[in-house]
Amino acid sequence: MYRLVDTHAHLEEVGDLEQALAEARAAGVIAVIAVGSNRESNQKVLALARAHKGLVYPALGLHPWNLGGADIERELEFIEAHIHEAVAVGEIGLDYDKRVRALADKDLQMRVLERLLGIARKHGKPVSVHSRYAWRDAFSLVDRSQVERAAFHWYTGTSGVLRDIIERGYFISANPAVEYHDEHRRAVREAPLERLLLETDSPVVYGRGTDFEYQSRPAHVLRVLAAVAGLKGMDEARIAEATTNNAANLFGL
Repeated sequence: MYRLVDTHAHLEEVGDLEQALAEARAAGVIAVIAVGSNRESNQKVLALARAHKGLVYPALGLHPWNLGGADIERELEFIEAHIHEAVAVGEIGLDYDKRVRALADKDLQMRVLERLLGIARKHGKPVSVHSRYAWRDAFSLVDRSQVERAAFHWYTGTSGVLRDIIERGYFISANPAVEYHDEHRRAVREAPLERLLLETDSPVVYGRGTDFEYQSRPAHVLRVLAAVAGLKGMDEARIAEATTNNAANLFGL
């Protein structure tokens, strides 16, 4: 059995969580980074980490999807007040999909991300970054913030930005989309093993509309491992050892 880390999951949204965590343990998952997305989510993530010490590790964040109408100051104050309990600041980032920009324009998203990166830098925490259609801006803000540790989760951006991410010493994470999504597969193929993580982004539904559609759970990190190994032409054991060590170093596990 491999020792694996799911580096990005929304555990508070996973149904039948106790069973899901038992399945994860049985699959060899030794740690799950539970990311928050707003104050309510962050509170739940902290409670889950307290209830599952040694398995669930909390990250506190403010997702760009949740900025519209949010009390930003209250959200940021909560994160900083509880940052000592967290292994990371996340999920944070930018999302330039037009549906998201209709609720929170680019300027607001960037200003909030800068504030969150400032909290991470002040407290020496890594960040878990969402960057859909905003790959260059997201990288530039993280780089300029002088945050030393960062993971760009579910990366589907350009090879040019990916090279900058890698050269800066940051990570990208592979999730179940690596089984079928061309841009994600390209990014995972191009990323060196020493800069790669595994995740599920549970409970996201993958393969929607296909014969293998399924709702992810942390145990599905095994599927990610198998897909990455096949894509990179490497043994699963080698991928497992490297990505688990990467996660341990990034998050201080």
